[in-house]
Amino acid sequence: MRDSKIQRRRQERGQSMVELLLTIPVFLLLLLNAINFGYFFFTVVHLTGTTRNGLEYGIMGAETVAAPSLPLSGPPTLKSSVSYLAYRDMTGALSNPTSATVQVCSQTNVSGGTGLLGTGANQKSKCVVCTGSTCSAPGTGTWVPSSDPELTSGGTAAFVLNRVDVQYTFTPLIPGAPFNIALLAACGAGNSCTFHRYSEMRAVN
Repeated sequence: MRDSKIQRRRQERGQSMVELLLTIPVFLLLLLNAINFGYFFFTVVHLTGTTRNGLEYGIMGAETVAAPSLPLSGPPTLKSSVSYLAYRDMTGALSNPTSATVQVCSQTNVSGGTGLLGTGANQKSKCVVCTGSTCSAPGTGTWVPSSDPELTSGGTAAFVLNRVDVQYTFTPLIPGAPFNIALLAACGAGNSCTFHRYSEMRAVN
């Protein structure tokens, strides 16, 4: 009788061990997917916040004591520029913020002065595209901003649409397709995903 109880306990222990070994891979799969999804979500939210902060600073910078005029779009080495603020906002949150592309479209550009293209209903703000520490010459931009929808042909531009874009290639913390189900669903095949976030706001001309 006693031997049968001991044997039954051993069988139960062996069964528990097999069940544990079968559940560990499933648990790890869920855990690693959760970590990657958390970082994926954190990156998207942070990039969205970067565009909003840069846009608000680009429009409201003249209203502060420290910035008596509208801040320049770039370059990122100029501490009072919009692109500098955008890169600083990404530093510490993203693994390689200097690889991000930042486009700033506003009334001021790297050379100062008026950054406007066209007239009337077709008037748009000039854009500079910055990568790392350098910016392009002011122009139409990689992502062209819209013109003011309230203007009519030949009208005076009372407002100008400002825009800040950020493009960043995200690489998951833990590589491998089984651990990136959310990434595969959002971006398709591959081990990276390129995010593009932007914010637009009208400013008085």
